Amino acid sequence: MKNQTVFRRIEKKYLLTQAQFDALWPVLMRIMQPDEYGRHTICNIYYDTPDYRLIRTSLEKPVYKEKLRLRSYGVPGPASTVFAELKKKYKGVVYKRREGMPLANAAPYLAGGGLPGPHSQILKEIDFFLAFWQPQPKVFLAYDRIALFSPESPSLRVTFDANIRWRTGDVALEKGDAGAPLPLAGSFLMEVKIPDAMPLWMARAFSLLGIHPTSISKYGSCYTTCLLPRLLAQRNTTRSPQPQPKPGSNQQIGGFYCA
Repeated sequence: MKNQTVFRRIEKKYLLTQAQFDALWPVLMRIMQPDEYGRHTICNIYYDTPDYRLIRTSLEKPVYKEKLRLRSYGVPGPASTVFAELKKKYKGVVYKRREGMPLANAAPYLAGGGLPGPHSQILKEIDFFLAFWQPQPKVFLAYDRIALFSPESPSLRVTFDANIRWRTGDVALEKGDAGAPLPLAGSFLMEVKIPDAMPLWMARAFSLLGIHPTSISKYGSCYTTCLLPRLLAQRNTTRSPQPQPKPGSNQQIGGFYCA
């Protein structure tokens, strides 16, 4: 999966308790198996406008939405391969296109510096995104992942993400994977990635264990629960105080006067 550059699939997300995970794991292992990477850490930098327009638009659940991130598997060095990923969602179907490049080239490229040599079709799409939105690195997100796949149907994948953490300082992949914990109503964020319909055996297992899909994204949750309260607090502290009326005076409010 690390070498794949184009994805088209349906992604369903679920928040699981520890008890649900413990009950579901043996059911999945009858048909699926962990991929060759085992438990590993994924690091991401999410790019957005200065006013977080991309994530704010995404949270409104439009028919079409897109986002850009830079991803590494583990903490990379300057020569490590990282992935610039353009992720789009249209009518419930996810289209992800990504290009691998050395970390030393990635940040300058996403800052508008360009890459040497001819651009692939994927890079041309990323170029257009960069020129239109002029995004900046805004949030670092990391998590520990276990990924399962079905040998009989390799396009069927299930991932479990835990220990999700974030930071807005040192927003660079090479700065390590530390961060503040992201509060979620569950111990694991499970994602089911399918090309079309969910297998019947999996749907039955989820139903028996009371596992239901939820609309959630890591970056969206980080914005609403962690960043937005901070932004609102900063706006309130910098807002100029309004002059108070003297006792007994009349104050005009809109087209009315109040004593």
